[in-house]
Amino acid sequence: MVGQGRRAAPKKPATPSSEQPDDSHIVFSNSKDDAKSKKSKLQTSTSQNGANASVPPAEDAPKKPDVKKLIGGASWTGKLPLNLLNEHCQKQKWEKPEYTMSKYPEGFSSMVILRAINPKTKEITVLPPFTLPPTHKALTMQPSAVEARHFAATYALFRVCSMRNVHLMLPPTYRDVWKGDFQDLKKVDTKEGRGWMYEADPFAAKQEREAAQALMAKRRAELENEKGKKAGQLSGPGAHGISAGNPSGRDNTRGWGKVPKIEMGQKTRTQVEELVRKHTVWNPHDVSLSEFQRRNIVNELVNLGFRKSHIEEAALECKDREEVLEWLLIHVPEDDLPQWSLPEGYVAGVSLASGNIKREASLARLTGAGYAPELCKKLLDENKGDEDAAAEALQDLLIQDTEAISPDMSTMDLSPIENHDDFWTCEQEMLRAIYIEKHRTISPTLCEIDLDVPGSKDPFLMSIRRSKMYPLTAPVVAITSPGLPSYIRLSICRRAVKYVKSAAACLLNRQMIFNMVDWLEPEIPTIIENPGKLRDISAAATSASDIPHVGHRKRKQDWTNRSPINWNVGSPESLELLNRWRARQGTAQQRKMLEGRRKLPAWGLRDTIVQTVNQHQVTIISGETGSGKSTQSVQFVLDDMIEKGLGSAANIICTQPRRISALGLADRVSDERCTVVGDEVGYAIRGESKQRRGTTKITFVTTGVLLRRLQTSGGSSDDVVASLTDVTHVVIDEVHERSLDTDFLLILMRDVLKQRKDLKLILMSATLDAGVFGQYFCSDTSVGKIEIQGRTFPVDDYYLDDVARMTGFNIEPNRSDNGAGEEISMARTISGIGMRINYNLIAATVSAIDAELGSVEGGILIFLPGVMEINRVLDAIRSIRNIHALPLHASLMSSEQRRVFPPAPRGLRKVIAATNVAETSITIEDIVAVIDTGKVKETSFDPQNNMVKLDEVWASRAACKQRRGRAGRVRAGKCYKLFTRNAESKMAERPEPEIRRVPLEQLCLSVRAMGIQDIPSFLASALTPPAVMAVEGAIDLLGKMGALDGNELTALGQHLAMIPADLRCGKLMVYGAIFGCLEASITIAAILTVKSPFVAPLSARDESKAARTAFAPNQGDLLTDLAAYQDWASQRQTSGYGALRSWCNTKFLSPQTLSDIATSRTQYISSLTEAGFLPVSYSPSNASCKHFNTHNDSLALVRGLVAAAFNPQLARIDFPLTKYAASMSGAIAMDPEARAIKYFTPDSTRVFVHPSSTLFDTQTFPGTTPPVCMAYFTKVATSKVFLRDLTPCGAYAALMFCGAVEVDTLGRGVVVGGWLRMRGWARIGVLVGRLRGMVEDVLRRRIDGGVWGTDDGDVIRVVRKLVELDGLDV
Repeated sequence: MVGQGRRAAPKKPATPSSEQPDDSHIVFSNSKDDAKSKKSKLQTSTSQNGANASVPPAEDAPKKPDVKKLIGGASWTGKLPLNLLNEHCQKQKWEKPEYTMSKYPEGFSSMVILRAINPKTKEITVLPPFTLPPTHKALTMQPSAVEARHFAATYALFRVCSMRNVHLMLPPTYRDVWKGDFQDLKKVDTKEGRGWMYEADPFAAKQEREAAQALMAKRRAELENEKGKKAGQLSGPGAHGISAGNPSGRDNTRGWGKVPKIEMGQKTRTQVEELVRKHTVWNPHDVSLSEFQRRNIVNELVNLGFRKSHIEEAALECKDREEVLEWLLIHVPEDDLPQWSLPEGYVAGVSLASGNIKREASLARLTGAGYAPELCKKLLDENKGDEDAAAEALQDLLIQDTEAISPDMSTMDLSPIENHDDFWTCEQEMLRAIYIEKHRTISPTLCEIDLDVPGSKDPFLMSIRRSKMYPLTAPVVAITSPGLPSYIRLSICRRAVKYVKSAAACLLNRQMIFNMVDWLEPEIPTIIENPGKLRDISAAATSASDIPHVGHRKRKQDWTNRSPINWNVGSPESLELLNRWRARQGTAQQRKMLEGRRKLPAWGLRDTIVQTVNQHQVTIISGETGSGKSTQSVQFVLDDMIEKGLGSAANIICTQPRRISALGLADRVSDERCTVVGDEVGYAIRGESKQRRGTTKITFVTTGVLLRRLQTSGGSSDDVVASLTDVTHVVIDEVHERSLDTDFLLILMRDVLKQRKDLKLILMSATLDAGVFGQYFCSDTSVGKIEIQGRTFPVDDYYLDDVARMTGFNIEPNRSDNGAGEEISMARTISGIGMRINYNLIAATVSAIDAELGSVEGGILIFLPGVMEINRVLDAIRSIRNIHALPLHASLMSSEQRRVFPPAPRGLRKVIAATNVAETSITIEDIVAVIDTGKVKETSFDPQNNMVKLDEVWASRAACKQRRGRAGRVRAGKCYKLFTRNAESKMAERPEPEIRRVPLEQLCLSVRAMGIQDIPSFLASALTPPAVMAVEGAIDLLGKMGALDGNELTALGQHLAMIPADLRCGKLMVYGAIFGCLEASITIAAILTVKSPFVAPLSARDESKAARTAFAPNQGDLLTDLAAYQDWASQRQTSGYGALRSWCNTKFLSPQTLSDIATSRTQYISSLTEAGFLPVSYSPSNASCKHFNTHNDSLALVRGLVAAAFNPQLARIDFPLTKYAASMSGAIAMDPEARAIKYFTPDSTRVFVHPSSTLFDTQTFPGTTPPVCMAYFTKVATSKVFLRDLTPCGAYAALMFCGAVEVDTLGRGVVVGGWLRMRGWARIGVLVGRLRGMVEDVLRRRIDGGVWGTDDGDVIRVVRKLVELDGLDV
């Protein structure tokens, strides 16, 4: 056996002969028995070296390289592949790996051999060496034996851990080959049916394959031995499939014993198959299989029990092995399918009686001919129970095709027969005389004839029914023979009818039955041998035929063609613009504005700015707060173009990080130019725009608006450039903030500038750090730099101890006379205040400032981290007299944001509570005091639940400097810092670029939506590139979510790219709009964005949980929160403020959190409207929009959509075996105990329901069938791994939305997402897979047509029914 006793003998000192190369095969082992031989080798080697005088002494010999440096590089400190493989084998309780070693002229090559010992039987299982295919031989060659062993260990790890991120722990060289060559090889192997090579447990995979091979071998032997037997035996024309038994004696059901069972009701399956027939598209991209691939697929599927002719037909139409298998399971009639693919207990032809004996008899005769039972029922009902008419309609459906041969009607005698009955009767008498007892008359219009088929021991019966226009049309024929599949029987009928109608036979309008039978009898064996294509008869044999493939339409471009810039000097439009500008300069209003502008530091550098912009393609303007860079630079550029006669060409776009900045600057600049907003100066923010094409010369936009313009330009790099065809200058303001959108825009602009040499880019920063931006652009173009000194008035700083003294807040009395006592007292006060936001202190500070200012006018600006904190501050200062309090944050409407600019009403002092939107770009004229909490809500990523969160953290010193400057924009001011000097010293100098601290799924999706194929390379060109692991993880998650298919953007991905929301929330809302439960989906998305509205005080935790559960028992946490919000919204319509708050208290609900959820809902609806998902007039009460919310009350559907949005965050539910209790009416099933229900994640890790969940102690779940998995939003690891925010999910929700569906070819069922197993009919898996593709097509059509939610559609209705009823009919 490999690995035992094979060791290379010690080499002799003589040089090996060239005829005997050193290609010995060595196996390295970790066995203790080898220690002696190793020692012997070492001694031999030592003695040989000592005997050779030419060999230098050991101390002079070069040192052997350290293994860690050799394998990992000089700086590597992690583990090596050999150690990782050893640890993995130890965890799996396998034996230590053994390594073979071969030496070739090209280098060393090694392979790994794994073995395992059964702890019970002590049986040793040895796997074949893990070898790469011959095509990759060069990859295995390594310079040394050590490197060869580590390479072999890496490949062995990949074979058993390719589904895990083990490569992240490998040295760089091996990490690259893991993600490159090994992944490519796996894709090829999986595509060609060798996916079993990469199972996590190779020993179990080996056992299953041996069992399957033994099963195939026995089945082939049975087919060979049972040739010639009749119906019920698996031979002859009707032979099919492989046995569902297990003749090998091995247990192939391991891991399938307790998996849930899926069923599909007859009516539901009929509807699904009709949809598949109507909408399915096979091989949409016209991929052609090679002859080698086709041959392998045929050989493999023949062994699975399919007919070779069927496989060959499918292989010509399908793109890969998986699609060939699906095609066969759809098209092959049920009585010709392999046994493993049929449901448990399947018997062909069995149906439930309807009570109508005549109808059942008619159906039995029609289906006996081989037609699909559903089709027979349909046509019999359409013909009002007329069996003859239904039979003729079935035959017409069978023979209609474009290849049918029509006789030359001009050569035939088609004079009408006077009496059809006499003609038929006369022919029947003749047939009776010819065939004697082989002919039988069943009814006046139906007869039967026993056929003599050469070489067949099976009886063949031909039923012949008179057609309505017989003999002008062929009779209706049917063939029955025990064991003969319906597909072949229908093919015989089809050939017979085509023969009658053919020009060669010319049998119409005469007695034709004898000639037809005489021709058919010798032809039947030939037809059985070569029955023809399944597609020709699939419309009648099954209810799942398809339509010819039609390509998908490309996404429409939603940007209009833009005219290129006209650089001709002195055009009529330019001259007119120049005249208007000159006339305006002479007005008193304009002169007054110019006086104010000349006082700004930027005015002194006017000529320098214009000259630098004209001479360089990229200009970087650095200027401190108050310098006028944001308002003046764009005007300097525009005025210069107008004076040069190029005013008509000017089109300047200036981006701002926030909406209020764009609005404020548009107002300010238009005022300075004595124009109205929307004329020469305009703006465009999300959901609001004031600009006129051709007239507006300066447009202030949010960064996201410009990105959206580039993103929706058409989907290629050329389209991105074309979308800026009419733009002369792009100005990116506040570039120092390094937001994700800004860095993304910088990458795009650097590429655009390479093609648009006439386009100017201006970067403006409030900090003097232009160097990093200059280096980013200098390699491709010329870069100019300008620095503008700031113009701010003096600002005095007061820290926390100063504020405490000023307000007298919480200061203990100093009972000692020395300063030390005062310091101790202040230290205690600061300690009592803490580092968290103290709202009472803020209120006391506002009151103190107001008292100090007295009658002096001036506003107060308070910087807070978020909306919740703003609301709490406004509540805290509400009691202060003479205060005009206003909020300012990004969630407010534009009109509400503008309220902060005008002066306060007479006798009141303006107090603005704002987030960091007020830090830069806006000037509130009357601010004289700033209260800075030093906190900011910063986006961060929690890898445990894969969710974007806003965490409250300390702001950077640069941000605090900006906040401080707000107090000195118009006059001297004061800044009250509610933190200590020590805390300020520990703040970061600048915030880390957002691209390095947030998940990148949305960014990667946006990049791909713009037509960029290589996402990692594109993002690597960023000013600060994100981590490679973060990019790879984002792309992988997009694939699991269904936004990417390989490297292609799916229709769902196109939708998600247009929604500015967390991908899971966006996916939930997209599906909610399609399936008619939009309001419920938006509310759940808002709850996820904010938090649960329930509170759980320590003193009443049980009461709180009981109150929460009562809203929606056993429906899951999110649906419970949804029900609570809906009840609160109803109460708010009918109750006053006090009654509503009292109701919230009794239900343990937080009014503030519910209000935040309502605000978040409004934002989401606004985002969906702006993205074009919803009409502008959308409202739940709007009758024209009711289709969006028709199924809001379908809890099963909402649960399914939640699971779809959270995928792959799912846990499998493992129910215990059912127990029964005795009762008066017999044994009844008992609900399982909550603690006996187990949950497992895809990697088989056991997890637990968090005690705070409403499902913690539940024993029953909603629905007629138990759920198969639990969707979770948060995973927390404490003493155990707990799941929170849970939603139970049914089988069909998982099938439809949660990962690819694979058919198990051993007949055990289907596998969802590669891990969730379900027992059921293989055809169910294929039908569901086709339905999933149709849902994707619905999404694509919504994008192509721009229509959203106007028609539910048959596909959506069927999918919804499957999810709601879990596949059942009722």
